[in-house]
Amino acid sequence: MPIFALVDCNNFYASCEKLFDPTLKDTPVVVLSNNDGCVVARSAEAKALGIPMGAPWFQIREAAERQGVVAYSSNYALYADLSNRVVEVLSGFSPNVEVYSIDESFLELSGFAGVEPDLAAYGQRIRQRVADWLGLAVCVGIAPTKTLAKLANHCAKKMLAGSAGVCDFTVISDDALSRLFATIDVGEVWGVGRKIALRLDEMGIRTVEQLRRTDPDLIRRRFSVVLERTVRELRGLSCLALEEIAPPKQQIMSSRSFSRLLTERRELEEAVASYMATAAEKLRRQRCLAGVVQVYIRTNIFKPDEPQYQQSMALPLLAPSDDTRVLTAWALRILRRIYRDGYGYHKAGIMLLDLIPLHQRQASLFGVEQEEGGRPQALMQVLDEINARYGRRTLQFAAEGIARPWQMRRNRLSPSYTTKWDEIPAVLAR
Repeated sequence: MPIFALVDCNNFYASCEKLFDPTLKDTPVVVLSNNDGCVVARSAEAKALGIPMGAPWFQIREAAERQGVVAYSSNYALYADLSNRVVEVLSGFSPNVEVYSIDESFLELSGFAGVEPDLAAYGQRIRQRVADWLGLAVCVGIAPTKTLAKLANHCAKKMLAGSAGVCDFTVISDDALSRLFATIDVGEVWGVGRKIALRLDEMGIRTVEQLRRTDPDLIRRRFSVVLERTVRELRGLSCLALEEIAPPKQQIMSSRSFSRLLTERRELEEAVASYMATAAEKLRRQRCLAGVVQVYIRTNIFKPDEPQYQQSMALPLLAPSDDTRVLTAWALRILRRIYRDGYGYHKAGIMLLDLIPLHQRQASLFGVEQEEGGRPQALMQVLDEINARYGRRTLQFAAEGIARPWQMRRNRLSPSYTTKWDEIPAVLAR
């Protein structure tokens, strides 16, 4: 029987911010979205104050600060680096690890049942190791399926079923699980979103136990094979294998809101070129080529009293490519076609579609690759290697701009404690 563990970092973004500042130990902390817009993460203290997820910061700022809340801009470099370190630690507990998200990973523990008879104790060792080596708190859910492991992790966080940061469903009887699941809302099940939960509610299915006892074939007819698998997983039948290698993305998107409204096409072109450079780097990292480029722009939909305009367009390339120069050229062509003067633009984005593996590259009948850049692979490889060694944007294209006054606002950004030499925390003796 397979056994999975889901390890989830508690309040990850907020915990990362607290990690390097001891003065924040008992302080309510929130992390804000792009342009310091909405609350996207909360520490336990902030949750206790009733600060809602997704709340616009400008609306709650005064009240929150009166309660001692400290807000930070999203520090993605810090979060990504600490996430990688957590995965490194977890790799010491199982050779099979699936990184599910920036703060969650599945571990395969099937081979440990005999070696580690008490898997809950093994989960506690995982928690202690992450806490000792990284200073971060995690919860561990253990179960015979990935869906149940997610649910066990939920119970571990809520201290249900007598758990203390670790919940092991493999040692709980079916009757005890039934009583527990009867107290948990169906919306807590992995993959059951708000819309599905509403439809289930119409069928009288409101708890995890009710969903577990529903006929899987009926669920498949009413919903999908995906939700049918969820029901079977809740019954202990493993339908979802561990994905140690993330499958290639079917599309790559890069977009941001601007720190101010852009009224000149030149500034929009810089933004689009910058987003394309980011997307093209991701494309090469997964060793794929893009066959279609899409660009979209829009004004601020939250200001309906101002002139509104939004438009997007997708164009197929003459030949699939991963060359930043080629992709950027096509993106700028599209932008010039959809741009309209007289508007203040709030957001732009690009998307790479029709992705194919690099080894499936098909030469163009008319030799387009040579016409549009010569030896693109060698040049892009050098570009990526230099930026990987010396930091992002060490080398960049002039089209991306230098000053970038349109970049998203991050006025509350904490230092990059682990990724920049000049921002490493210093300990001073007094």
